[in-house]
Order: sequence, then structure tokens, then C-alpha cells
Amino acid sequence: MLFNLLQTEAAQQEVMSFSLIDMAVKGGWLMIVLLALSILAIYLFGKKWWMIRRAGQLEANFMRDIKDYVQEGKIKSARMLCAHYNSPVARMTDAGLQRINRPATEIQAAMENAGNLETANLEKGLPYLATIAGGAPMIGFLGTVLGMVQAFFNMANAGNNIDITLLSSGIYTAMITTVGGLIVGILAYFGYNFLTARISGLVAKMESSTADFIDIVNNPVKEAE
Repeated sequence: MLFNLLQTEAAQQEVMSFSLIDMAVKGGWLMIVLLALSILAIYLFGKKWWMIRRAGQLEANFMRDIKDYVQEGKIKSARMLCAHYNSPVARMTDAGLQRINRPATEIQAAMENAGNLETANLEKGLPYLATIAGGAPMIGFLGTVLGMVQAFFNMANAGNNIDITLLSSGIYTAMITTVGGLIVGILAYFGYNFLTARISGLVAKMESSTADFIDIVNNPVKEAE
């Protein structure tokens, strides 16, 4: 009896898997578009997540080491430390170190310019993810409208031989694209907001590092290397 139950459950799972595939196929060419958009959204999210993750990796005592080097006049050593890290904060700090003997306002301006470039690089590609989040549901709704038009067109051509299945089948097919569009749009929307929040946190960290570096250069330093 247990064997029969397992066979029945396996058969139900197999029918369900084939049903999902059939549903996607019945969605037509718009489902192919949605599939391509989902792949693109996953690629963009993965790429940006990895970039943001690497950008946020920095030793906790990085700025303290920079402070020690600057106060000892070891500017070259400080710049070598910045070059060691592939991080926006390190590159901003290096931009400030290049102007270490200039007014603090000029140093801050240079670091802010470098920070703007880093922020633009981090945000690159996010508009595409936002477009997918807004466009995928619209494509799904387009598929629904086209499916409804096709269903009523079939009924009109059927004449007196109208069958309810003509309408129900068309609606069934039409709603599939709506489901697919909403799934892709929702995932892209949450992914976009997650990445935006991570970037905002990293920008705040960059601004804090700029303020810390300005405090460092305002202290007396020895002759630069």
C-alpha cells in the first residue's frame, strides 16, 4: 500500500511538472520574451551584487593605518596601502593623498569627485533592472489582452457553433502571460531595491571616510616622502 501511495505521489508530481511546462508553452512568444528578461535580471542582479560585495570589503583598521602613515609623513606607503584594496573608499582616499599638501577644501573636492565616479559605477546597470521590474508586468498584461482578443475572434468565427471552451481556453492562455510577467517583475523589483539599499549604505560609508580623512589632514604632519 505504501508503494502504491508513493507511485501515486510521483505520478502527480510528474503531471504537475508537465503542466507547468505546458502552461509556459501556451503563453506563446511573449513567454520567451519574459524568459529572456528573467535571465537578464538574474545576470544583472548577480553581477551588481558581487561588485557591491567586493566594493564593501575593507579592513576595519584601514583608516587608522592611513592616519598613522600621514602623521609620519609616509604618503607613498599610504598610497600603496590604498592600491592594495579594490575598494571605492581606498580609491577616494588615494585621491585625497595625491593632494595632501593642498588646502582641505581642495582635498575634499577631489575625494567627492572620485566618490561621484565610484557611485556612478556602482549604479551602472540598475536602470535596466528597474526597467525589467516595470516592463515585465506590462508585457504580461499585453499577452492577456492579445489572448482575449484571440479568444473572442475565435468565437466570432465559430458562428452558431460556439463552445465555451473557445473562450475558456483563450482566457487560460492569456492569464499565463500575466502570471509570468508579474513573477519576473516582482523578482526584479525586490532585487533592484535590495541593490539600491546596499549602494546607499556603501555611499554613506564613503562619505564617512571622506570626513575622517579630512580630520586626519587637518592635523600636523611631517614632511612627505
